[in-house]
Amino acid sequence: MSKTSDRINKAAAGIQADVVSLTERLKTDGDIDADLRHLEALLFAAVEPIDVQTLRERMPDEADVGALLARLVRDYEGRGINLVRVADRWRFQTAPDLAPNLVDVKEARRKLSNAALETLAIVAYHQPVTRAEIEDVRGVAVSKGTLDVLMELGWLRLRGRRRTPGRPVTYGTTTGFLAHFNLETITDLPGRDDLKAAGLLDPRLPKDFEMPEPMMADDLTGDEDPLDDETDPEFFEDFLDEDDDGA
Repeated sequence: MSKTSDRINKAAAGIQADVVSLTERLKTDGDIDADLRHLEALLFAAVEPIDVQTLRERMPDEADVGALLARLVRDYEGRGINLVRVADRWRFQTAPDLAPNLVDVKEARRKLSNAALETLAIVAYHQPVTRAEIEDVRGVAVSKGTLDVLMELGWLRLRGRRRTPGRPVTYGTTTGFLAHFNLETITDLPGRDDLKAAGLLDPRLPKDFEMPEPMMADDLTGDEDPLDDETDPEFFEDFLDEDDDGA
């Protein structure tokens, strides 16, 4: 017999011995039902997956936690709730094949105000841009609520802080904005000619009217500093009045 065959046979014998041993442990009489209930309660009450060592510390000293876990795995197999091991920790979870039946999908249509749409367009075409710069383009004050709505939708993000007095926060669009509007890059936004052809620009615009070319700058520009993670970025936004503009 070759050395390879000998190793295979030894491995097979070891596996068989482990299976027999586990089977015998599962058949053990005594307080296994009480221990099983105890372990089941611990797993059910845990707010996060729990490791074997913690289970052993909370179970009676004579409890065979490994055998009890194997018993519970077997008992819950094929049921609506399974006992699974996640990163060397154990937890109860719903059976994966039932996931589609447990998802309650509700769509709530939400209409954006004109103020929000205008603000979003300004950020998309002028980013990185501060709140004061948005107001300069719009000609009216921008309420914080308008920016909050757009950030809640995942279309705007805080980029950094402008290197100017007051260190105002700069805003930019997100990949979620691109995904929602089916854009591969921000440069796919329509330019002046496209908007004019679609009737979205006044044909009487002055000849010297300039429209910015949208650019997505993932990295901070030369006049931006990074946000400090440990500091609340809203503190740095600005100190303008929170006038409501209909958002």
